[in-house]
Amino acid sequence: MDAAAQDFQPRTFSIKLWPPSESTRLMLVERMTKNLSTESIFSRKYGLLGKEEAHENAKRIEQLCFASADEHFKKEPDGDGSSAVQLYAKETSKMMLEVLKKGPRTTAEPEAPVADTLEPGDTVLDISGSKRAFIEADEAKELLSPLTKPGNSYNRICFSNRSFGLDAANVAGPILESVKNQLTEVDISDFVAGRPEDEALDVMRIFSKALEGSVLRYLNISDNALGEKGVRAFSELLKSQENLEEFYVMNDGISEDAAKALSELIPSTENLKVLHFHNNMTGDEGAVYVAEMVKRSPNLESFRCSATRIGSDGSVALSEALGTCTHLKKLDLRDNLFGVDAGIALSKTLSKLPDLVELYLSDLNLENKGTVAIANALKQSAPQLEVLELAGNEINAKAAPALAECLTAMQSLKKLILAENELKDDGAVIIAKSLEVGHADLKELDVSTNMFQRVGARCFARAVANKPGFMQLNINGNFISDEGIDEVKDILKAGKNSLDVLGSLDENDPEGEPDDGDEEDDEDAKDDDDEDGLNSKLQNVQVEQED
Repeated sequence: MDAAAQDFQPRTFSIKLWPPSESTRLMLVERMTKNLSTESIFSRKYGLLGKEEAHENAKRIEQLCFASADEHFKKEPDGDGSSAVQLYAKETSKMMLEVLKKGPRTTAEPEAPVADTLEPGDTVLDISGSKRAFIEADEAKELLSPLTKPGNSYNRICFSNRSFGLDAANVAGPILESVKNQLTEVDISDFVAGRPEDEALDVMRIFSKALEGSVLRYLNISDNALGEKGVRAFSELLKSQENLEEFYVMNDGISEDAAKALSELIPSTENLKVLHFHNNMTGDEGAVYVAEMVKRSPNLESFRCSATRIGSDGSVALSEALGTCTHLKKLDLRDNLFGVDAGIALSKTLSKLPDLVELYLSDLNLENKGTVAIANALKQSAPQLEVLELAGNEINAKAAPALAECLTAMQSLKKLILAENELKDDGAVIIAKSLEVGHADLKELDVSTNMFQRVGARCFARAVANKPGFMQLNINGNFISDEGIDEVKDILKAGKNSLDVLGSLDENDPEGEPDDGDEEDDEDAKDDDDEDGLNSKLQNVQVEQED
């Protein structure tokens, strides 16, 4: 071997994984935006974020996590950056989960999905991150071990999505009792899934006893199929809560008896700001007890009682109770059996809610008369409204003038959902004209499945074509001809917004024709002015409830 060969030394390469390129960071933001705004188990449980809100959160999360990981990297400059990358990924996932669990923000309130700075000490113990799984004693001891360390600063815990057996609960009980005086937020939603009823109830009692006397501002016991037995299994915890600000009892099988138990057990709801009862089987009788809780909650800002099988009588009682909640900002009553009378009762309550910003009234069988009463009330009391949903209420062109006057007054409107009604071209033209002037903040308009054709489609396109920041126009499921679709696209192209704002048209029927409902509409108009006709209509509503 010659000297040259002996002197040769192979060149070493040092691969640096940190910092990521700008394009990589942007790609991560886009990926997070998609994940945050896509339907998932979390969106079904906590609500789906809009694309704009998701993007804002994604950017903030990325910036905070990058800063934290970069600071970490500077402390080990000789490393390859792999530990910084791991921290970057871990913190990003953690903060995304926090945002998903908070759900979409109330637009009246400042956004606070993540902290402005990363706190030096851990304050949240969240074991919900991986797949839903049964937890037994050994795993419970390991997962909850951070709570056993002296001087820990945990004040929020989330055990959702993990199913505790009796042995695991017996491990968790003493640990929770040791830290209960420092806890302020407890999420034990979906924590007994798949367990036999007797075991699940025993687990609930153990947790309830352990947490008794804690001073909580936030409590989530959703997704536990509670029923009355489950509610009473939490008796000791519920009886000790006098300072709750947020209470979530969603998808819990809350029947009449369970609603009565809740109303009896919680000693005070005076400080309550958020009360969510979504997806229960409360019914009219249970609604009476929910109404009692609402009456005792004068500081409520967000109330959700959607998909709870409440009919006309219960809806009237609930509507009247909501009149005491004059600080309400968000009201969600979707997917119940209100009917016309309850709509009129609700309209009287809405006139007492001057701070209302988001109102969700889809699928309530309001019909024209209930819708007009609500529109007239909102025109006077809630010009500041930012979100209005009235989908699936059998609204036709006869209600359009009153609704248009209401919308004209709502110059802060950001989202309007009128899908699955019967506006046809006549109603569409009136509604679209009310949105054309002003409404600079409008971002989403959904008028899908409304039986309108080319004329209505063109009017809605003109209404949004030049609005800055507009993001989504949904005119799917109508009867718009191919020529009409081309005209809509031309209008949007000529405006300030691109075709990107136009939603899917896969369910549009270009050859379809709206049903001829004039004769039926005329009869309904007579019924509105005739006592016999009104009684007949209310009888029909009652029959639908019994079915």
